[in-house]
Amino acid sequence: MEPIRVLIADDEALVRGGFRVLIETEPGMVVVGEAADGATAVDLVRRTRPDVVLMDVRMPGVDGLRATREIAADPDLAGVHVLILTTFDHDEHVIEALGAGAAGFLIKNTEPRQLLHGIRVVAGGEALLSPGLTRRLVARLTDRTAPRLNPAALSQLTAREREIVGLVAHGLSNTDIATALTISHATVKTHVGRALTKLGARDRAQLVALAYQHRLVEPPDPVP
Repeated sequence: MEPIRVLIADDEALVRGGFRVLIETEPGMVVVGEAADGATAVDLVRRTRPDVVLMDVRMPGVDGLRATREIAADPDLAGVHVLILTTFDHDEHVIEALGAGAAGFLIKNTEPRQLLHGIRVVAGGEALLSPGLTRRLVARLTDRTAPRLNPAALSQLTAREREIVGLVAHGLSNTDIATALTISHATVKTHVGRALTKLGARDRAQLVALAYQHRLVEPPDPVP
């Protein structure tokens, strides 16, 4: 199996070095490049085509959110997944990052094993949010005034698709869902793909947002 190719984008050399050591000592992962700003990150992504980009939010010049937006907008880079890493857990950063096309969001003080897990999750095409951020994010998303989906789009979902969308919204991976419902991983992937198409969602992160915005699942209790 080919190793997961990772690009590190952070303006602090010590942070990049720490991530490089962690990743390159992990079997099945390799670092293909480092960037100290967003513009360099986008250029390196186009040249190296990594599976995952660890992207800092605050960098000089082109920041991580703008760089993420550029990567997501390029059809030639459809296989590149951006995992936002930052010292800040502001809700607006999370929402803007997901809106820009990020596949996930983690705080830099995340445990090393959780970071490595996050890289594997987003490399597999799934969404990832820090557990501590998810509840607040969901509360913000459900409170925001956003265009409603066409009711016809919601009605197109089968009962099974609604069930699976709900599990995705609760943070389960395709493997977790397959185990919970006693169905194959391929079947889960098919249902998720159909739900994405029917609801017009770009990716799993947006699917989660839509699920809560349109009450396909009940939001968690607000954080005090």
